[in-house]
Amino acid sequence: MRDAGPPPRGAALPEGFRVALAEGTQLWAGGRVATGGAPWKVIRLGAAAVPYLEELRAAGERGVVLRDGLARALARQLLDTGFARPVPARRPGPHDVTVVVPAYGRPTELERTLRAVKGLPVIVVDDASPDPGPLRRVARAHGARLVRHAENRGPAAARDTGLRLVRTALTAFVDSDCRPEPGWLDLLVPYFDDPKVAVVAPEVVADARGGGLLARYEAVRSALDMGPDPALVRPGAKLGFVPSATLLVRTSALASPAFDADLRLGEDVDFVWRMADLGWHVRYQPEARVLHTPRLDPREWARRRHEYGTSATDLERRHPGRLVPARPSAWNLATLAFLAYGRPVPAALGAAATTYLLRRSLAGVSDDWRLSASIVAKGVLADASSVGHALRREWWPLGLVALAASPRSRLARAASVTMLTPIALEWIRRRPAMDPFRYTVMRLLEDVAYGSGVTASAYRARTWAPLLPRIRFPNTKNPAKP
Repeated sequence: MRDAGPPPRGAALPEGFRVALAEGTQLWAGGRVATGGAPWKVIRLGAAAVPYLEELRAAGERGVVLRDGLARALARQLLDTGFARPVPARRPGPHDVTVVVPAYGRPTELERTLRAVKGLPVIVVDDASPDPGPLRRVARAHGARLVRHAENRGPAAARDTGLRLVRTALTAFVDSDCRPEPGWLDLLVPYFDDPKVAVVAPEVVADARGGGLLARYEAVRSALDMGPDPALVRPGAKLGFVPSATLLVRTSALASPAFDADLRLGEDVDFVWRMADLGWHVRYQPEARVLHTPRLDPREWARRRHEYGTSATDLERRHPGRLVPARPSAWNLATLAFLAYGRPVPAALGAAATTYLLRRSLAGVSDDWRLSASIVAKGVLADASSVGHALRREWWPLGLVALAASPRSRLARAASVTMLTPIALEWIRRRPAMDPFRYTVMRLLEDVAYGSGVTASAYRARTWAPLLPRIRFPNTKNPAKP
Protein backbone atom coordinates (compact mmCIF):
# COMPACT_ATOMS: atom_id res chain seq x y z
CA MET A 1 0.00 0.00 0.00
CA ARG A 2 1.15 3.58 -0.63
CA ASP A 3 1.76 5.88 2.33
CA ALA A 4 0.59 9.48 2.41
CA GLY A 5 3.15 12.26 2.09
CA PRO A 6 4.63 14.20 5.00
CA PRO A 7 3.09 17.42 6.36
CA PRO A 8 3.89 20.67 4.58
CA ARG A 9 7.43 21.95 5.01
CA GLY A 10 7.65 24.59 7.71
CA ALA A 11 4.06 24.08 8.91
CA ALA A 12 4.03 27.40 10.77
CA LEU A 13 1.38 27.92 13.41
CA PRO A 14 -1.16 30.65 12.72
CA GLU A 15 -1.19 33.88 14.70
CA GLY A 16 -3.56 33.65 17.64
CA PHE A 17 -2.99 29.91 18.15
CA ARG A 18 -3.13 29.00 21.85
CA VAL A 19 -0.86 26.43 23.52
CA ALA A 20 -0.25 25.16 27.06
CA LEU A 21 2.41 22.98 28.64
CA ALA A 22 1.54 19.32 28.23
CA GLU A 23 0.75 17.22 31.27
CA GLY A 24 3.98 15.86 32.76
CA THR A 25 6.23 18.64 31.48
CA GLN A 26 8.61 19.85 34.18
CA LEU A 27 11.06 22.76 33.99
CA TRP A 28 14.50 22.72 35.62
CA ALA A 29 17.57 24.94 35.84
CA GLY A 30 15.57 28.15 35.75
CA GLY A 31 13.57 27.06 32.73
CA ARG A 32 16.62 26.13 30.64
CA VAL A 33 15.93 22.37 30.87
CA ALA A 34 12.62 20.53 30.40
CA THR A 35 11.63 16.92 31.01
CA GLY A 36 8.56 15.28 29.54
CA GLY A 37 7.43 15.05 25.95
CA ALA A 38 6.15 12.23 23.76
CA PRO A 39 8.19 10.03 23.99
CA TRP A 40 9.67 11.18 27.32
CA LYS A 41 13.01 12.96 27.04
CA VAL A 42 15.23 15.71 28.45
CA ILE A 43 15.86 18.83 26.36
CA ARG A 44 17.90 21.98 26.82
CA LEU A 45 16.36 25.27 25.76
CA GLY A 46 17.98 28.54 24.72
CA ALA A 47 17.95 31.63 26.90
CA ALA A 48 15.41 33.30 24.60
CA ALA A 49 12.92 30.55 25.41
CA VAL A 50 13.01 30.99 29.20
CA PRO A 51 10.55 33.93 29.49
CA TYR A 52 8.07 32.17 27.22
CA LEU A 53 8.38 28.90 29.19
CA GLU A 54 7.76 30.78 32.42
CA GLU A 55 4.68 32.41 30.88
CA LEU A 56 3.39 29.00 29.84
CA ARG A 57 3.99 27.57 33.31
CA ALA A 58 2.18 30.48 34.95
CA ALA A 59 -0.76 30.23 32.54
CA GLY A 60 -1.49 26.61 33.42
CA GLU A 61 -4.22 24.77 31.51
CA ARG A 62 -5.69 27.89 29.89
CA GLY A 63 -2.48 28.35 27.89
CA VAL A 64 -0.97 31.32 26.08
CA VAL A 65 -1.92 32.93 22.77
CA LEU A 66 0.95 33.12 20.25
CA ARG A 67 1.43 36.74 19.22
CA ASP A 68 4.85 36.90 17.53
CA GLY A 69 7.11 34.85 15.28
CA LEU A 70 9.54 33.79 18.03
CA ALA A 71 6.70 32.45 20.18
CA ARG A 72 5.22 30.55 17.24
CA ALA A 73 8.62 29.04 16.34
CA LEU A 74 9.23 27.89 19.91
CA ALA A 75 5.68 26.58 20.22
CA ARG A 76 6.21 24.61 17.00
CA GLN A 77 9.19 22.84 18.59
CA LEU A 78 7.35 22.21 21.85
CA LEU A 79 4.31 20.81 20.05
CA ASP A 80 6.44 18.59 17.82
CA THR A 81 8.26 17.09 20.81
CA GLY A 82 5.16 16.75 22.98
CA PHE A 83 6.17 19.29 25.64
CA ALA A 84 3.21 21.50 24.78
CA ARG A 85 -0.35 20.88 23.61
CA PRO A 86 -2.78 23.00 21.63
CA VAL A 87 -5.68 24.68 23.43
CA PRO A 88 -8.06 25.57 20.59
CA ALA A 89 -11.33 27.31 21.33
CA ARG A 90 -14.59 25.53 20.59
CA ARG A 91 -15.81 26.47 17.08
CA PRO A 92 -19.49 26.15 16.16
CA GLY A 93 -20.36 24.63 12.79
CA PRO A 94 -21.25 24.06 10.09
CA HIS A 95 -18.10 22.04 9.41
CA ASP A 96 -16.70 20.77 6.11
CA VAL A 97 -16.92 17.10 7.16
CA THR A 98 -18.16 13.89 5.57
CA VAL A 99 -18.93 10.93 7.81
CA VAL A 100 -17.88 7.43 6.66
CA VAL A 101 -19.60 4.55 8.47
CA PRO A 102 -18.36 0.98 7.90
CA ALA A 103 -21.21 -1.41 8.66
CA TYR A 104 -21.85 -5.13 8.81
CA GLY A 105 -25.41 -5.97 9.80
CA ARG A 106 -26.79 -4.46 13.03
CA PRO A 107 -29.26 -2.05 11.42
CA THR A 108 -30.55 -0.91 14.80
CA GLU A 109 -27.07 0.24 15.78
CA LEU A 110 -26.64 1.97 12.41
CA GLU A 111 -29.94 3.78 12.97
CA ARG A 112 -28.64 5.20 16.25
CA THR A 113 -25.33 6.23 14.65
CA LEU A 114 -26.99 8.05 11.76
CA ARG A 115 -29.29 9.82 14.17
CA ALA A 116 -26.24 11.04 16.11
CA VAL A 117 -24.54 12.52 12.99
CA LYS A 118 -27.71 14.04 11.57
CA GLY A 119 -27.10 17.07 9.37
CA LEU A 120 -23.78 15.86 7.95
CA PRO A 121 -23.18 14.13 4.61
CA VAL A 122 -22.81 10.41 5.33
CA ILE A 123 -21.43 7.49 3.33
CA VAL A 124 -22.39 4.05 4.67
CA VAL A 125 -20.24 1.18 3.42
CA ASP A 126 -22.05 -2.15 3.78
CA ASP A 127 -19.25 -4.72 4.07
CA ALA A 128 -21.27 -7.54 2.43
CA SER A 129 -23.89 -8.01 5.16
CA PRO A 130 -25.77 -11.31 4.67
CA ASP A 131 -29.07 -9.42 4.58
CA PRO A 132 -28.48 -6.01 2.99
CA GLY A 133 -32.12 -4.91 3.03
CA PRO A 134 -32.31 -3.49 6.58
CA LEU A 135 -29.11 -1.45 6.18
CA ARG A 136 -30.35 -0.12 2.86
CA ARG A 137 -33.61 1.01 4.40
CA VAL A 138 -31.91 2.69 7.36
CA ALA A 139 -29.46 4.54 5.09
CA ARG A 140 -32.25 5.69 2.78
CA ALA A 141 -34.36 6.91 5.70
CA HIS A 142 -31.50 9.16 6.85
CA GLY A 143 -30.45 10.36 3.42
CA ALA A 144 -27.09 8.60 3.59
CA ARG A 145 -25.26 7.35 0.51
CA LEU A 146 -24.92 3.56 0.59
CA VAL A 147 -22.06 1.61 -1.00
CA ARG A 148 -21.93 -2.18 -0.78
CA HIS A 149 -19.00 -4.57 -1.02
CA ALA A 150 -19.67 -7.74 -2.97
CA GLU A 151 -17.65 -9.71 -0.39
CA ASN A 152 -16.66 -9.09 3.19
CA ARG A 153 -13.28 -7.32 3.25
CA GLY A 154 -13.08 -6.00 6.80
CA PRO A 155 -13.43 -2.55 8.41
CA ALA A 156 -10.16 -1.19 7.01
CA ALA A 157 -11.25 -1.80 3.42
CA ALA A 158 -14.72 -0.42 4.16
CA ARG A 159 -13.27 2.84 5.48
CA ASP A 160 -11.03 3.16 2.42
CA THR A 161 -13.99 2.60 0.09
CA GLY A 162 -15.82 5.45 1.77
CA LEU A 163 -12.73 7.67 1.83
CA ARG A 164 -12.39 7.50 -1.96
CA LEU A 165 -15.81 9.14 -2.27
CA VAL A 166 -15.16 12.01 0.15
CA ARG A 167 -14.84 15.53 -1.28
CA THR A 168 -14.70 17.55 1.95
CA ALA A 169 -11.64 18.86 3.78
CA LEU A 170 -12.23 16.54 6.74
CA THR A 171 -13.44 12.96 7.03
CA ALA A 172 -14.99 11.44 10.15
CA PHE A 173 -14.74 7.67 10.44
CA VAL A 174 -17.51 6.55 12.79
CA ASP A 175 -18.19 2.86 13.42
CA SER A 176 -21.80 1.74 13.23
CA ASP A 177 -21.94 1.06 16.98
CA CYS A 178 -20.72 4.56 17.93
CA ARG A 179 -22.74 7.70 18.65
CA PRO A 180 -20.91 11.04 18.90
CA GLU A 181 -22.33 13.39 21.50
CA PRO A 182 -23.57 16.85 20.41
CA GLY A 183 -20.80 19.37 19.83
CA TRP A 184 -18.07 16.80 19.15
CA LEU A 185 -16.97 18.44 15.91
CA ASP A 186 -16.96 21.89 17.51
CA LEU A 187 -14.24 20.57 19.82
CA LEU A 188 -12.22 18.53 17.30
CA VAL A 189 -12.23 20.66 14.12
CA PRO A 190 -10.18 23.58 15.58
CA TYR A 191 -7.21 21.24 16.09
CA PHE A 192 -6.69 21.26 12.34
CA ASP A 193 -5.61 24.92 12.49
CA ASP A 194 -2.21 23.34 13.14
CA PRO A 195 -1.10 22.30 9.63
CA LYS A 196 0.74 19.28 11.06
CA VAL A 197 -2.37 17.72 12.58
CA ALA A 198 -3.74 14.86 10.47
CA VAL A 199 -5.91 12.98 12.97
CA VAL A 200 -7.88 13.90 16.08
CA ALA A 201 -9.62 11.26 18.19
CA PRO A 202 -12.37 11.77 20.78
CA GLU A 203 -12.82 9.75 23.94
CA VAL A 204 -14.86 6.61 23.22
CA VAL A 205 -16.83 5.61 26.32
CA ALA A 206 -18.94 2.52 26.85
CA ASP A 207 -22.69 3.08 26.83
CA ALA A 208 -22.99 0.27 29.37
CA ARG A 209 -26.56 0.19 30.57
CA GLY A 210 -27.71 -2.13 33.32
CA GLY A 211 -26.33 -2.99 36.71
CA GLY A 212 -24.33 -6.13 35.91
CA LEU A 213 -20.71 -6.53 36.93
CA LEU A 214 -19.40 -6.43 33.36
CA ALA A 215 -21.47 -3.33 32.53
CA ARG A 216 -20.09 -1.52 35.57
CA TYR A 217 -16.55 -2.55 34.64
CA GLU A 218 -16.95 -1.42 31.02
CA ALA A 219 -18.28 1.93 32.18
CA VAL A 220 -14.85 2.77 33.63
CA ARG A 221 -12.47 0.42 31.77
CA SER A 222 -13.57 0.13 28.15
CA ALA A 223 -10.81 -1.07 25.83
CA LEU A 224 -11.63 1.83 23.51
CA ASP A 225 -11.43 4.52 26.20
CA MET A 226 -7.99 6.16 26.18
CA GLY A 227 -8.52 8.09 29.41
CA PRO A 228 -9.22 11.64 30.58
CA ASP A 229 -6.04 13.45 29.46
CA PRO A 230 -5.40 15.09 26.07
CA ALA A 231 -2.27 13.78 24.39
CA LEU A 232 -0.01 13.66 21.37
CA VAL A 233 -0.30 10.09 20.10
CA ARG A 234 2.76 8.34 18.67
CA PRO A 235 4.91 5.22 19.12
CA GLY A 236 6.79 5.24 22.41
CA ALA A 237 4.63 7.97 23.93
CA LYS A 238 2.45 7.54 26.99
CA LEU A 239 -0.49 7.15 24.61
CA GLY A 240 0.76 5.02 21.73
CA PHE A 241 -2.40 4.69 19.65
CA VAL A 242 -6.09 5.57 19.46
CA PRO A 243 -8.87 3.26 18.27
CA SER A 244 -10.42 3.79 14.85
CA ALA A 245 -13.94 3.51 16.31
CA THR A 246 -14.24 7.28 15.73
CA LEU A 247 -11.56 9.42 14.11
CA LEU A 248 -11.60 12.85 12.48
CA VAL A 249 -8.93 13.14 9.78
CA ARG A 250 -7.55 15.67 7.32
CA THR A 251 -8.63 14.17 4.01
CA SER A 252 -5.68 15.53 2.05
CA ALA A 253 -3.19 13.96 4.48
CA LEU A 254 -4.36 10.42 3.76
CA ALA A 255 -3.19 8.14 0.99
CA SER A 256 -5.61 5.87 -0.80
CA PRO A 257 -5.83 3.32 0.68
CA ALA A 258 -5.22 4.84 4.10
CA PHE A 259 -5.73 1.64 6.10
CA ASP A 260 -4.13 -1.76 5.58
CA ALA A 261 -6.96 -4.01 4.42
CA ASP A 262 -4.90 -7.10 5.22
CA LEU A 263 -5.35 -6.29 8.91
CA ARG A 264 -8.71 -7.30 10.33
CA LEU A 265 -7.52 -6.19 13.77
CA GLY A 266 -4.86 -3.67 14.73
CA GLU A 267 -5.43 -1.61 11.59
CA ASP A 268 -5.90 1.47 13.77
CA VAL A 269 -2.54 0.99 15.49
CA ASP A 270 -0.81 0.53 12.13
CA PHE A 271 -2.54 3.61 10.72
CA VAL A 272 -1.57 5.86 13.64
CA TRP A 273 2.03 4.69 13.64
CA ARG A 274 2.45 5.23 9.90
CA MET A 275 1.02 8.75 10.12
CA ALA A 276 3.34 9.56 13.03
CA ASP A 277 6.34 8.15 11.16
CA LEU A 278 5.61 10.56 8.32
CA GLY A 279 5.72 13.51 10.70
CA TRP A 280 1.99 14.10 11.09
CA HIS A 281 0.46 14.75 14.49
CA VAL A 282 -2.26 12.51 15.88
CA ARG A 283 -4.11 14.19 18.75
CA TYR A 284 -6.42 12.84 21.44
CA GLN A 285 -9.10 15.16 22.82
CA PRO A 286 -11.24 13.56 25.53
CA GLU A 287 -13.53 16.56 25.95
CA ALA A 288 -15.26 15.31 22.80
CA ARG A 289 -17.07 12.09 23.68
CA VAL A 290 -18.51 9.23 21.67
CA LEU A 291 -20.78 6.54 23.11
CA HIS A 292 -20.00 2.97 22.11
CA THR A 293 -22.12 -0.16 22.53
CA PRO A 294 -19.95 -2.66 24.43
CA ARG A 295 -20.08 -6.45 24.40
CA LEU A 296 -21.63 -7.48 27.70
CA ASP A 297 -21.80 -11.22 27.19
CA PRO A 298 -18.82 -12.54 29.20
CA ARG A 299 -17.73 -15.02 26.54
CA GLU A 300 -17.96 -12.47 23.73
CA TRP A 301 -16.16 -9.90 25.89
CA ALA A 302 -13.27 -12.27 26.63
CA ARG A 303 -13.10 -13.50 23.04
CA ARG A 304 -12.86 -9.92 21.76
CA ARG A 305 -9.99 -9.12 24.12
CA HIS A 306 -8.25 -12.29 22.95
CA GLU A 307 -8.76 -11.22 19.33
CA TYR A 308 -7.18 -7.83 20.05
CA GLY A 309 -4.08 -9.66 21.27
CA THR A 310 -3.82 -11.74 18.10
CA SER A 311 -2.96 -8.58 16.12
CA ALA A 312 0.46 -8.45 17.83
CA THR A 313 2.42 -10.59 15.37
CA ASP A 314 1.05 -8.80 12.30
CA LEU A 315 1.91 -5.44 13.85
CA GLU A 316 5.35 -6.67 14.88
CA ARG A 317 6.00 -7.76 11.29
CA ARG A 318 5.09 -4.28 10.00
CA HIS A 319 6.68 -2.31 12.85
CA PRO A 320 9.59 -4.35 14.24
CA GLY A 321 10.41 -3.72 17.88
CA ARG A 322 7.48 -1.49 18.70
CA LEU A 323 5.46 -4.12 20.52
CA VAL A 324 8.23 -5.17 22.89
CA PRO A 325 6.36 -5.91 26.14
CA ALA A 326 8.96 -4.20 28.37
CA ARG A 327 12.12 -2.11 27.90
CA PRO A 328 13.61 -1.97 31.39
CA SER A 329 17.01 -0.50 32.18
CA ALA A 330 19.63 -2.97 33.38
CA TRP A 331 20.46 -0.60 36.27
CA ASN A 332 16.81 -0.35 37.28
CA LEU A 333 16.39 -4.11 37.11
CA ALA A 334 19.32 -4.51 39.48
CA THR A 335 17.76 -2.00 41.89
CA LEU A 336 14.40 -3.77 41.73
CA ALA A 337 16.05 -7.17 42.24
CA PHE A 338 17.76 -5.98 45.44
CA LEU A 339 14.44 -4.61 46.69
CA ALA A 340 12.66 -7.86 45.81
CA TYR A 341 15.13 -9.83 47.92
CA GLY A 342 14.90 -7.42 50.87
CA ARG A 343 18.25 -5.70 50.34
CA PRO A 344 17.47 -1.97 50.62
CA VAL A 345 21.07 -0.83 51.16
CA PRO A 346 22.46 -2.32 47.90
CA ALA A 347 19.32 -1.04 46.14
CA ALA A 348 19.95 2.48 47.43
CA LEU A 349 23.64 2.27 46.49
CA GLY A 350 22.70 1.11 42.99
CA ALA A 351 20.24 3.97 42.59
CA ALA A 352 22.86 6.42 43.85
CA ALA A 353 25.41 5.10 41.37
CA THR A 354 22.88 5.43 38.56
CA THR A 355 22.12 9.00 39.65
CA TYR A 356 25.84 9.84 39.64
CA LEU A 357 26.40 8.40 36.16
CA LEU A 358 23.32 10.13 34.82
CA ARG A 359 24.44 13.45 36.28
CA ARG A 360 27.74 13.07 34.47
CA SER A 361 25.97 12.32 31.18
CA LEU A 362 23.81 15.43 31.68
CA ALA A 363 26.81 17.68 32.31
CA GLY A 364 26.16 19.64 29.15
CA VAL A 365 22.51 20.09 30.04
CA SER A 366 22.27 20.55 33.80
CA ASP A 367 24.45 19.72 36.84
CA ASP A 368 21.48 19.76 39.24
CA TRP A 369 21.61 16.41 41.05
CA ARG A 370 17.89 16.71 41.80
CA LEU A 371 17.14 16.39 38.08
CA SER A 372 19.19 13.20 37.84
CA ALA A 373 17.63 11.79 41.02
CA SER A 374 14.13 12.56 39.72
CA ILE A 375 14.84 10.82 36.42
CA VAL A 376 16.24 7.74 38.17
CA ALA A 377 13.30 7.49 40.58
CA LYS A 378 10.77 7.82 37.76
CA GLY A 379 12.68 5.28 35.73
CA VAL A 380 12.66 2.68 38.50
CA LEU A 381 8.92 3.12 39.05
CA ALA A 382 8.20 3.07 35.30
CA ASP A 383 10.25 -0.09 34.77
CA ALA A 384 8.55 -1.82 37.71
CA SER A 385 5.18 -0.91 36.23
CA SER A 386 6.15 -2.13 32.76
CA VAL A 387 7.35 -5.47 34.12
CA GLY A 388 4.11 -5.85 36.06
CA HIS A 389 2.12 -4.96 32.94
CA ALA A 390 3.94 -7.62 30.93
CA LEU A 391 3.39 -10.20 33.69
CA ARG A 392 -0.34 -9.54 33.48
CA ARG A 393 -0.46 -9.67 29.69
CA GLU A 394 2.25 -11.06 27.40
CA TRP A 395 3.89 -13.06 30.22
CA TRP A 396 0.58 -14.04 31.82
CA PRO A 397 1.58 -17.68 32.60
CA LEU A 398 4.50 -16.38 34.69
CA GLY A 399 2.23 -13.78 36.25
CA LEU A 400 -0.33 -16.35 37.34
CA VAL A 401 2.45 -18.49 38.83
CA ALA A 402 3.76 -15.46 40.72
CA LEU A 403 0.33 -14.70 42.17
CA ALA A 404 -0.13 -18.32 43.24
CA ALA A 405 3.37 -18.55 44.76
CA SER A 406 3.38 -15.16 46.49
CA PRO A 407 2.58 -16.57 49.99
CA ARG A 408 5.74 -18.72 49.86
CA SER A 409 8.22 -16.75 47.73
CA ARG A 410 9.71 -13.29 48.30
CA LEU A 411 10.41 -12.90 44.57
CA ALA A 412 6.85 -13.94 43.68
CA ARG A 413 5.49 -11.40 46.17
CA ALA A 414 7.59 -8.66 44.59
CA ALA A 415 6.36 -9.65 41.12
CA SER A 416 2.77 -9.63 42.42
CA VAL A 417 3.26 -6.12 43.81
CA THR A 418 4.37 -4.86 40.38
CA MET A 419 1.27 -6.48 38.87
CA LEU A 420 -1.33 -5.37 41.40
CA THR A 421 -0.18 -1.90 42.53
CA PRO A 422 -1.10 -0.19 39.21
CA ILE A 423 -4.55 -1.79 39.39
CA ALA A 424 -5.05 -0.54 42.95
CA LEU A 425 -4.03 2.99 41.95
CA GLU A 426 -6.35 2.76 38.96
CA TRP A 427 -9.25 1.78 41.24
CA ILE A 428 -8.54 4.72 43.53
CA ARG A 429 -8.40 7.13 40.59
CA ARG A 430 -11.47 5.84 38.73
CA ARG A 431 -13.68 4.87 41.69
CA PRO A 432 -15.72 2.25 39.81
CA ALA A 433 -19.07 1.03 41.12
CA MET A 434 -17.52 -2.19 42.43
CA ASP A 435 -15.24 -3.21 45.26
CA PRO A 436 -11.44 -3.39 44.76
CA PHE A 437 -11.36 -7.20 44.78
CA ARG A 438 -13.83 -7.65 41.93
CA TYR A 439 -12.26 -4.81 39.96
CA THR A 440 -8.86 -6.47 40.30
CA VAL A 441 -10.23 -9.85 39.19
CA MET A 442 -11.89 -8.27 36.13
CA ARG A 443 -8.71 -6.39 35.27
CA LEU A 444 -6.62 -9.55 35.50
CA LEU A 445 -9.11 -11.50 33.39
CA GLU A 446 -9.02 -8.79 30.72
CA ASP A 447 -5.23 -8.75 30.64
CA VAL A 448 -4.96 -12.55 30.49
CA ALA A 449 -7.51 -12.67 27.65
CA TYR A 450 -5.45 -10.14 25.68
CA GLY A 451 -2.13 -11.78 26.57
CA SER A 452 -3.40 -15.21 25.52
CA GLY A 453 -4.12 -13.71 22.11
CA VAL A 454 -0.54 -12.45 21.87
CA THR A 455 0.94 -15.82 22.85
CA ALA A 456 -1.42 -17.71 20.52
CA SER A 457 -0.53 -15.53 17.54
CA ALA A 458 3.19 -15.75 18.35
CA TYR A 459 2.94 -19.53 18.48
CA ARG A 460 1.13 -19.68 15.15
CA ALA A 461 3.68 -17.36 13.53
CA ARG A 462 6.60 -19.24 15.12
CA THR A 463 8.11 -16.03 16.52
CA TRP A 464 9.16 -14.85 19.98
CA ALA A 465 9.35 -11.18 18.98
CA PRO A 466 6.10 -9.95 20.64
CA LEU A 467 7.05 -11.72 23.89
CA LEU A 468 10.70 -10.86 24.47
CA PRO A 469 11.81 -7.83 26.53
CA ARG A 470 14.49 -5.44 25.38
CA ILE A 471 16.99 -4.58 28.12
CA ARG A 472 18.40 -1.06 27.96
CA PHE A 473 22.02 -0.52 28.94
CA PRO A 474 23.61 2.76 30.08
CA ASN A 475 23.91 5.45 27.43
CA THR A 476 26.45 8.16 28.11
CA LYS A 477 25.38 10.45 25.29
CA ASN A 478 23.81 13.78 26.16
CA PRO A 479 20.03 14.03 25.62
CA ALA A 480 19.02 15.38 22.25
CA LYS A 481 18.05 18.99 21.87
CA PRO A 482 15.12 20.09 19.67
